[in-house]
Amino acid sequence: MISSEGVEALFTRADGSYLFARWGRPIVPVVFGTDDKTLEIVKGAVEAVVMMAGHQMAETDPELGVNLMFFFFREWDELLEVPDMDRMIPDLGPLVARLKAAEANQYRIFRFDEAGAIKASFVFLRMDDQLSKVPADTLALAQVAQTILLWSDTAFTDRSVLAQAGEGQVILRPDIGAVIRAGYDPVMPAVAQDASHALRLSARLGQM
Repeated sequence: MISSEGVEALFTRADGSYLFARWGRPIVPVVFGTDDKTLEIVKGAVEAVVMMAGHQMAETDPELGVNLMFFFFREWDELLEVPDMDRMIPDLGPLVARLKAAEANQYRIFRFDEAGAIKASFVFLRMDDQLSKVPADTLALAQVAQTILLWSDTAFTDRSVLAQAGEGQVILRPDIGAVIRAGYDPVMPAVAQDASHALRLSARLGQM
């Protein structure tokens, strides 16, 4: 099981600040730029992770309509052609330029409510040669797991959010699943900026 220091590291950002946030409303996903089969795989992954977390999904968000958006595409410039995308993502042009320069193949953006809980997320996946080789169910599970909480920007740089469970089978890492369930414990806050929160999370891991 992951140590309390390990839990703290999952939410400690590169600048040293601690920030935890979970979704404060039911999740309503939508998928753009892929076929029906992949769409069902992504939505199935959302349902599985949300259920594991003990959170909820809904048919529509009263404020936004949908609040978890997945975009599959080949080149970052395609985002500039999506109607109203520049209204949803401020400074879209400079962002696309930075992602192209970094040769990034994925990027996630979060939006927060007045209390600081997650109210929306955008998941961008540029299907380059690397991502195109990843099975759709593996890719979907990894992206949903990284969107269900506001993890540190360095949380999964050295180790994947997923683990091998057998030949050809990939699952969510059990320790990460336990952290997600602890994070959604009703007695825990939806937002935390003090590292003592990690101790509270850690204390619940054995109960998850």
